[in-house]
Amino acid sequence: MGRYVFKRVLLVIPTLLAIIFIVFGIMSLTPNNPAAVMLGPRASADAVAKLNSELGYDRPIMVRYIDYVLNLARGDMGKSYNSRREVFKEITMRFPTTVKLAVVSILAAVAIGVPLGVLAAVRQYSIFDVTGTAAAMFMASMPGFWFGMMAILLFSLKLGWLPSYGSKTPAHFILPALTLSIPVAATIMRFMRTTMLETIRQDYVRTARSKGQTEGRVIINHALKNALLPVVTVAGMEFGWLLGGAVVIETLFSINGVGKLIIDSIHKKDVPQVTGCALFLAFFFMLVMLAVDILYAYIDPRIKARYQR
Repeated sequence: MGRYVFKRVLLVIPTLLAIIFIVFGIMSLTPNNPAAVMLGPRASADAVAKLNSELGYDRPIMVRYIDYVLNLARGDMGKSYNSRREVFKEITMRFPTTVKLAVVSILAAVAIGVPLGVLAAVRQYSIFDVTGTAAAMFMASMPGFWFGMMAILLFSLKLGWLPSYGSKTPAHFILPALTLSIPVAATIMRFMRTTMLETIRQDYVRTARSKGQTEGRVIINHALKNALLPVVTVAGMEFGWLLGGAVVIETLFSINGVGKLIIDSIHKKDVPQVTGCALFLAFFFMLVMLAVDILYAYIDPRIKARYQR
């Protein structure tokens, strides 16, 4: 297990280097330059050139890339072009908010998707199965920003039950978490239904039924644990996606998380800030997937034995 974890950690380095290069390339291809954005359209060419020189943006992209990597190896993620504060501090101030939103969303998605998936599989072709499957397909294909706007219109503007922006109280997280969790819950429900259908047709499940155990004990004690294995992977991937994929939702609900910070930094062409946010989210996504693989080994003894060889 230790050797496997070590190999996965080593893979983080080339992945992060590739992410830095991609972000630098994309930001260089976008129109304008940081100084022009910061000084405005009325700034003189000399003032723009001077500020770009102070920021180091006038150097070739490969030179800036190598300097950034060398500074990153020393633990320096650079300073924001706009705020002139350290990128790492800017991110760590907002990252807890993004984590809270992602955790609440994934817990809600699992709490909704797993029971509905089990119910749809156990009652295959019933009204629960047909209705749940149709609802899951609709929710999975529904744009998150549209659902968020409809939720704001109904629960904030019409009914006045929940706040529509900010993250000061737990109530502020309800609408954005609901917006993020519904499509994820639909995905988890479909996976749960498929894996549960495969599991309840296995020989050991039929043997448990033949021994006189109740259907509830058969499902919970025998079928559910094995059916959850693929769902753990899906939930882990979705949690990683929620960390970085909450960009639109954080912007929609004006939540000061890392996602909103990325959008604001892109508009201002703040290359160090965008690169730092992308690295931070990518690193934590890889950590989540590593944790999922380790959890997989503890859930399934066969995988743990494979790691120990």
